[in-house]
Amino acid sequence: MLLPFDYKKDPYLILDFSASNPDLETLDLTDTALFSAYVYGKLRAAGARVGMGGYNEHRVIYRRSKHFNTSDETSPYNGPREIHLGIDFWAEAGTPVFALLAGRVHSFQDNAHFGDYGPTIILEHTGNAAGKSFGQTAFQPRYSLYGHLTRQSLDGLQEGMEFNAGQKIGEIGPYPENGDWPPHLHFQLMTDMLGLKGDFPGVCSLADREKFLRICPNPNDLLGIAGLG
Repeated sequence: MLLPFDYKKDPYLILDFSASNPDLETLDLTDTALFSAYVYGKLRAAGARVGMGGYNEHRVIYRRSKHFNTSDETSPYNGPREIHLGIDFWAEAGTPVFALLAGRVHSFQDNAHFGDYGPTIILEHTGNAAGKSFGQTAFQPRYSLYGHLTRQSLDGLQEGMEFNAGQKIGEIGPYPENGDWPPHLHFQLMTDMLGLKGDFPGVCSLADREKFLRICPNPNDLLGIAGLG
């Protein structure tokens, strides 16, 4: 369980942030209040408690921030980043977030740029139980990332601190402290941290798509939410 919702009983809405959504052509995505009103207006209209989606989605919403569009020769990315590597869960600020798998804190930090993760926690999962959870015949190191949290979620954290599956790890943060997004959780799995700490790309370029999809498996393979892909 990531959030306090039962995805077999509670209504949810799959949200589309690709170019195929005509609403995004006229929506000022740089205005976080308007963006948030759009997201939560959609949820209310559908009678949904949570919105979700995004894995491997080719999104247009990252054009709102220079953070995803650095293309000079010093950038480590191969062009603008538009491919989403995790699943987003759009729910009200303050919603508790729970560790999906048992693990220990690999790293954490406040990625405080417009459009970035804001407060972020990364867990490392080790041992046979984690390997079985990922369906592996032999365990390989795995990591999970929780982004767009409250700053309070980072209070008292230490690297190596252990969390049980289902234990509260933080809360969904409000904007602007969550990276200036409509409130949501970005949840992502990684097989390799690439030497990074406290941060990991949640969005990649078209040129890097296959590379990062190999590193970042689909979280719904664990979650099994119907209709999510």
